[in-house]
Amino acid sequence: MAIKEFINTYQPEKDNNPFPIIIAEAGVNHEGSMEIAKRMIDEACEGGAQAIKFQTYKAEKLASKDSPYYWDIRKESTRSQYELFKKYDKFWKTEYEELKNHCDAAGIEFLSTPFDVESLHFLNDLMDVVKISSSDLNNIPFVREILKYEKPILLSTGASYLWEIQRTVEIIDKADIKYCLLHCILNYPTEIKNANLGMINTLKRHFPNSMLGYSDHTQPENINVITTSYILGARIIEKHFTHDKTLPGNDHYHAMDKHDLKKIIQEVNIIRHILGSNDKYPLKSESASRKNARRSLVAATDILAGDVITYEDITWKRPAKGINPENIDTLIGKKAMVNIPEDTILQWNMFE
Repeated sequence: MAIKEFINTYQPEKDNNPFPIIIAEAGVNHEGSMEIAKRMIDEACEGGAQAIKFQTYKAEKLASKDSPYYWDIRKESTRSQYELFKKYDKFWKTEYEELKNHCDAAGIEFLSTPFDVESLHFLNDLMDVVKISSSDLNNIPFVREILKYEKPILLSTGASYLWEIQRTVEIIDKADIKYCLLHCILNYPTEIKNANLGMINTLKRHFPNSMLGYSDHTQPENINVITTSYILGARIIEKHFTHDKTLPGNDHYHAMDKHDLKKIIQEVNIIRHILGSNDKYPLKSESASRKNARRSLVAATDILAGDVITYEDITWKRPAKGINPENIDTLIGKKAMVNIPEDTILQWNMFE
């Protein structure tokens, strides 16, 4: 199912553990190579992702030259945001149109996060959903620009207070736009102890009518983080993606590859089968148990024809082939029409 349809038709009260949409967050891990970007599309599709997402920006539009790092400099030594973004901002309108066409041919949904009004404008023709990064959650003028396009929104909530999320959600609600709130921790990488997946429950309580998701920055071997987010209600899951986890710098070191992606999908499928349905009803596999492990009303002593039934005359035993114990009050006071030996499973035709 396309992300737009998934968000627009989602009803939390009818959630029955659907398989989540997995977004391979390619970002700029192509490092300006169209060949690698297309390879990543193909490998994300091979791995089973429903969508692949890039990032669209120009360094001079995104960060001032005095913009300190916020990532692990042991993995990415660049200390200036401007310098880092400048390394990877080679793609623009023509390149993303080419990538969109490649996605269509491969059978995977194309997305790219816009980081300025110009990229938002040309990306509008290429995708049906708009991603707002955690860094722009409080960028109200940009949020308002995005809302003009009247498309469903993926809103990451990293490094934010609840009141900041509430403020932005109110603006989106006022525009009558559907959205998915993605729990996110804005650390690259995120240590397990900081994943704080319990925040998904908080979002669920405060935004009960919203679809929820998770944008993950933990190391790719931590598949249980992804599966736990799904159990807690994440219905769109985004994780950084690369064609080669051994490459230095940028996002490769905390990204999944196609093999990790396959494992994640396999594990989520197992969890989904374990969860089953949220609806409460007896399963077909329980039919024999329902008949034989439940109880019937049974004669606790010999009952003679004409006796008026009292509580002392009755007990309850397996199987459930006679009068249901829930009907004991209806049976009390009735008269036996036949002799009923002790331990007989009682039937309505024995009484008048």
